[in-house]
Amino acid sequence: MKRIVILGVGNILLTDEGVGVRVIEALEQGWTFPPEVELVDGGTCGMELLEQLEDLAGLIVVDCVRCGRPPATPVLLEGDAVPVFFRTKLSPHQVGLSDVLASLELTGKAPGTTIIVGMQPISMGLGMALSPEVAAQLPVLIEMTLAALAGLGVQATMRAQEAA
Repeated sequence: MKRIVILGVGNILLTDEGVGVRVIEALEQGWTFPPEVELVDGGTCGMELLEQLEDLAGLIVVDCVRCGRPPATPVLLEGDAVPVFFRTKLSPHQVGLSDVLASLELTGKAPGTTIIVGMQPISMGLGMALSPEVAAQLPVLIEMTLAALAGLGVQATMRAQEAA
């Protein structure tokens, strides 16, 4: 069975830096996923994620991405753009994730496909809430993440809304 991980990374104590984790929380609350899909709150991630990311068919990383676009702009990186993402420091904790993926590559256990779904931050200051502009774009990031998953041949199902 092919395994796919949706990995949300970021520090929820630094406003928009936590956007990846907030997407994972929203997906956990609003969607159900087939057994081959695992949602992972990677926080500020590091080598402790190594085993969890071994031999994946697909890895979707959701993160805050500083790439010179207007604030609160959603960003999708795939194909040849993914290695560029890891060669240029676009995310504050990217080094840890880059080390994990490099280690997986060296051991022959790298994901078959890696996709980055990101958001250009507005604020990286202290605070647990996303900036209002980034929070307003959260549904767009969720849809982009679900579309990336669908591109890997897997569908999530929206949970039925509970009656009031």
